[in-house]
Amino acid sequence: MSDKKPSKSQVKARLPKGMRDVEAQELRALKHMLGTISEVYERYGFEPLDTPAFEYTDALGKFLPDTDRPNEGVFSFQDEDEQWVSMRYDLTAPLARYVAQNFDATPKPFRRYQTGYVYRNEKPGPGRFRQFMQFDADTVGTANPAADAEMCMLAADTLDALGLGGSYIIKVSSRTLLDTVLDAAGIDDQKKRLVVLRAVDKFDRLGIPGVSDLLGKGRKDESGDFTPGADLTPAQANAVLALLSGDAPADAAIAAIMELVRGSGFGDDRIRFDPTVVRGLEYYTGPVFEAELTFPATDENGQTVRFGSVGGGGRYDGLVSRFRSQPVPATGFSIGVSRLYAALSHLGKIGAAKAAGPVVVLVMDKARVGDYQRMARQLRDAGIRAEMYVGDAGMKAQMKYADKRGSPCVIIQGEDERAKSEVTIKDLLEGSRLSGEIADHAEWKEARPAQFSVSEGDLVAAVKKLIEEQATA
Repeated sequence: MSDKKPSKSQVKARLPKGMRDVEAQELRALKHMLGTISEVYERYGFEPLDTPAFEYTDALGKFLPDTDRPNEGVFSFQDEDEQWVSMRYDLTAPLARYVAQNFDATPKPFRRYQTGYVYRNEKPGPGRFRQFMQFDADTVGTANPAADAEMCMLAADTLDALGLGGSYIIKVSSRTLLDTVLDAAGIDDQKKRLVVLRAVDKFDRLGIPGVSDLLGKGRKDESGDFTPGADLTPAQANAVLALLSGDAPADAAIAAIMELVRGSGFGDDRIRFDPTVVRGLEYYTGPVFEAELTFPATDENGQTVRFGSVGGGGRYDGLVSRFRSQPVPATGFSIGVSRLYAALSHLGKIGAAKAAGPVVVLVMDKARVGDYQRMARQLRDAGIRAEMYVGDAGMKAQMKYADKRGSPCVIIQGEDERAKSEVTIKDLLEGSRLSGEIADHAEWKEARPAQFSVSEGDLVAAVKKLIEEQATA
């Protein structure tokens, strides 16, 4: 062990709290999952859009947890003009700004989908990060309940396309149901109403006892942290809890949505009315939806866990209107990518499948780097992942490098091979298997060779054949 002490100027490598690195295997699986979602959204006629990672804070409006404290719930800073700028909290507020800014140039209704990272300045915890990905679809410029019904159908079709048929339910309710209860209970303070909304939104995770605490003085979580409650009177709290505990009649908008989804062939096993659904953000103004996974699951300790909600949305008729004099109705649905990915991985519906590494062309003679680079290019031009080793190590270290990269094979051309216009192809996957399975040299020779030579002109064909054999072995 080295006794060398790190210098005082050396920076400790560490991740910020609530952040995580995403490595190659998961990124490839995510790419596949996002591609599937995109295909469904495209079939519904939505167009892709991307917006910046931060916006002027005043553009976020109601969307902020607390507009009086720009850093509360969001990451904010002041720019060179001393204007507050905030990292996007979700993808809906940037969409509202975009539509308002490009109102005359966009068709109405405007239909877009977007995926990207959002940022929450909140306490991180297990599975809860300050940066995470969402995948949204929104229709802006129509109050027609058909647009809301379509969001529910889109959500159901997306989960089906991901292999979750029979393992989810799209729950539909209306924000006006809770607003009516709050009005009747005399809960007029807007900040208090927002606390109530957030408490009710946690119903699927905390149940009646947890929501009851948050409607009262507050709740202490498993870590010991205390979340202040809405401080309602017992009568006010009971009025809210009654909505969650019993059946509530659907309003006209919900009745229209349910008629439309039934008419399109979506049964109660996929989309249904549920009065307990109340999305937490304040900007929702009417129907709200939530995609909940229903299958049982256990964690690594054998404890029962639930993935719960993997997406939600609703109607937000006031958000775009903040920028314009006339009303601009809108509705949308957002998928929580990380939670959905975790659920699919748990069910084996999506794998962090390890992609085959690149073929590595070894550098046996540094004076012939150009020749080795041409070999790598020949393989790439044929659609084969390939690289020339660009480090400074010898052959043994280059072989170790290729092994760590998961390379299917390496290409070797030393003086002997060059004299015969040949290359040697070493099958790393077969060589690794044989070294653990073959007992003697005779059996080794009878097996498919882990190393063989071909002419330079046959390099591409030989590598293609080898990779195909590895795939079917």
